[in-house]
Amino acid sequence: MGTQQILLIVLSVIIVGAAIAVGITMFNNQAYSANRSALAADAQSFGTQIIQYYKTPISQGGNGRVLANMTKESIAGYIGWTGMTTGDTPTYDGTTTTENGKFTITTDKVDAIVITGVGNEIKGDKNPQVVTTITLSTGDITSELSEVAIPVVTP
Repeated sequence: MGTQQILLIVLSVIIVGAAIAVGITMFNNQAYSANRSALAADAQSFGTQIIQYYKTPISQGGNGRVLANMTKESIAGYIGWTGMTTGDTPTYDGTTTTENGKFTITTDKVDAIVITGVGNEIKGDKNPQVVTTITLSTGDITSELSEVAIPVVTP
């Protein structure tokens, strides 16, 4: 085989390798982006369900616009987040997991509920995160997309 043919084979191998590397990177970026979008969509859906619960009269199984009754347990129970069962009574810890990530309800604010979702996909050493704030009095839902570092698990 001539030198020119060996050079062409080496060059072809390098080009194919680079194309495969670029393809893998593009696939990973798209998977991360899709997970981030799905996470935001889930959080928006949960937000609309929480507003529905807040505005539904107590006689129809809702909250009846009573801020004091908006606990993470009552919200999780209404929107169908399964919890642990203690005897015959289900208890809700305010978290759920979907195919897109893990969601947590926080009710520390007076007129707002916060849902934090952390996605399953990893890019670098970070997961996608969405923080959705539901303002009950106005019915506003706002979301902020960001990234969160992967938690370090100590043995």
